[in-house]
Amino acid sequence: MRMSLELGDALRPLPYHLRLVDYLKRAEPEVWKWASSFAAQDQHVQEVRAGLLRETYRLTPESHPDVYAACRAVMAKLEIEAPVTLYQAGGDSMNAALFYLPGEVHVLFYGPVLEKLGPDELAALLGHELSHYRLWSLDGGDYHTVSRILDHTLADPGASASHANTARLYDLFTEVYADRGAAFVTGAAGPSISTLVKVRTGIHAVDPEAYLAQARELEAGPPRLSEGQSHPEIYLRAQAVGKWVEGDPGLDDWLRLRLQGPLSMSKLDLIDQAELETLTRRFVSRFVAQEAMRSDLVMSQVKRYFPDWSDAEATVELDAITPEQADDSVRDYLGFVMLDLALADPDVRDHALLEAARAAKDLGRAEAFLEALKREGGLPKREVEGLARKLKAAA
Repeated sequence: MRMSLELGDALRPLPYHLRLVDYLKRAEPEVWKWASSFAAQDQHVQEVRAGLLRETYRLTPESHPDVYAACRAVMAKLEIEAPVTLYQAGGDSMNAALFYLPGEVHVLFYGPVLEKLGPDELAALLGHELSHYRLWSLDGGDYHTVSRILDHTLADPGASASHANTARLYDLFTEVYADRGAAFVTGAAGPSISTLVKVRTGIHAVDPEAYLAQARELEAGPPRLSEGQSHPEIYLRAQAVGKWVEGDPGLDDWLRLRLQGPLSMSKLDLIDQAELETLTRRFVSRFVAQEAMRSDLVMSQVKRYFPDWSDAEATVELDAITPEQADDSVRDYLGFVMLDLALADPDVRDHALLEAARAAKDLGRAEAFLEALKREGGLPKREVEGLARKLKAAA
């Protein structure tokens, strides 16, 4: 597997990076202003410097000329111009990490990683870590500003599950970006994949093609959503870098399916929350599209959901709410929204309930909706059974 891309085309931020930067700039302008300020950056710089001096052994160009030479060669390929300092930490586990300081490269090696990797694998390892630096430096440091915002947010006791999910996904997509940097500097996916396997397993010799074939066997089954907290599983990373080198046009969709998955009430991140709000608005607009449904009481309930509701709201077609876009938990949530609106006005209730049941059926959640009518709506069993018969007759 070989590749030939210009740096600017090859190592662009991923769609998730772009969307999150755009979201935070629009939704949290004051937070963004603070996080990108000099004071916030200076605090980060001081913390990083102190930590490296405290916890590591600093390598010098005189004591380790080969690894410094390899690092400079990788930096040249990634068009990074900055002073570089390398460090060694203890431990048996192999790994490496970039500690970002604007205008300075600081790479830390863990365990015996420098002893176990061949020249191409060392280049891949450095390419991965230095691609973090490249990403953090792009667009005036926007992508590192996102990282700082998320770090500070998670340190707050009031951080929500959506904040944690956002930080997790941002890390996962950032690792995919860095894996692309590893492949770019070596010109192939193989060294990146073999480095991943060596670091993960400690094995001395790796056949990257064999491991990639092994990872792709999982494609025969149902899509597997990553459970990684900071890094995707290596079988996903190997496939992602392989698809990228091959120029797979469906890679962005594949990554979203494997890392992010469909909208789900249990794992919404900040972007998903915004998407769910848009979907809910369009779904409600569809539900009240009939004149008979737009009674004063129903529309009053709509405006409790959306105080800025207008008559020009867009609608969504039910067949557009695919399993790839939204899972059953979101479909059931939409059912509860319909139930809330259908019960808002006794004068339109019967018609509204039948329309809601039809929509739930089209979403594949008719039984769940009818059960919610009994459990949450308080409708007697006889009335729910009558609605079920009407639904069947209408079908």
